[in-house]
Amino acid sequence: MPKLPRLILATRNAKKTEEIRHILGHLLEITDVNGIPGLPEIEETGTTFLENARLKAFGISNCTDGWVLADDSGLEVDALDGRPGVWSSSFGGEEGNHALNNERLIQELSGKEDRGARFLCTLVLVKDSEEKGIFRGTVEGRIAETASGSSGFGYDPLFIPEGYDISLAELGTEIKSQLSHRAKAVREFAKAAEEGDLLKF
Repeated sequence: MPKLPRLILATRNAKKTEEIRHILGHLLEITDVNGIPGLPEIEETGTTFLENARLKAFGISNCTDGWVLADDSGLEVDALDGRPGVWSSSFGGEEGNHALNNERLIQELSGKEDRGARFLCTLVLVKDSEEKGIFRGTVEGRIAETASGSSGFGYDPLFIPEGYDISLAELGTEIKSQLSHRAKAVREFAKAAEEGDLLKF
């Protein structure tokens, strides 16, 4: 069996890596920056998901050979004028603290009737410091009043996708891999890889 091309994910989030590997594992050998010593932490200073994804993709590609895929994603809430957006991971005041993020979201939506929200994801594919593709995914839904479920991460326990009455964190990996914003963007990437010459050397 021929060796699969390696794809480096510009993330240290093991759950995100597993989510992407679940979709792309038949096409690519998936690893992330945790498996490659010496790669830098990339500061996300962009004001859009695309800017941040590019910063991460090029930042890692400049330090290693081969294919690099970076994502930036977040939650936009209608009643909060699109916040937290690109600041989703630090919304609660501490980077990557999901509990604080969810707590602040519940507080800010307290008493608001409009619970509409969406997850958005932008992926940027880079090889040898050259951009090769941009892929996007969105999922519409609403924010629950209380968190529920233990599957997933981030805002998943509060986000109820359109057409469902339970949170992403209650739906499990199989359904989430069909519904989620990141899954949709990754499948767009997979389609391009399978149908074209995107990953041919």
